Amino acid sequence: MTAVVSPITLAECLVLPYKQKNGEIARIFTELLVSSESVLFYPIDEVAADRAANLRARYNLTLTDAFQLAVAIQSECEAFLTNDAGLKHVSEIPIIVLADAE
Repeated sequence: MTAVVSPITLAECLVLPYKQKNGEIARIFTELLVSSESVLFYPIDEVAADRAANLRARYNLTLTDAFQLAVAIQSECEAFLTNDAGLKHVSEIPIIVLADAE
């Protein structure tokens, strides 16, 4: 299994280490998400931007959620894993909510 992440995923993961002034943890997160063999670090380009705008218009999503979903769809992910049950109404990709998977 390969996880697909975007620069948004990396930025979100780095917030807490930076708040805690823990550069080593930030470095580990960056290495894991950008260089790991089991993770595909997928860029955000103009195609993703267009798809994100469309998703945002259709579902009234936040910009970050729209970009994350756009990257998942563009990279042909089999599903989108999230903690946000509010994304279940998106129909372009199967949405797996962690709380439902228990």
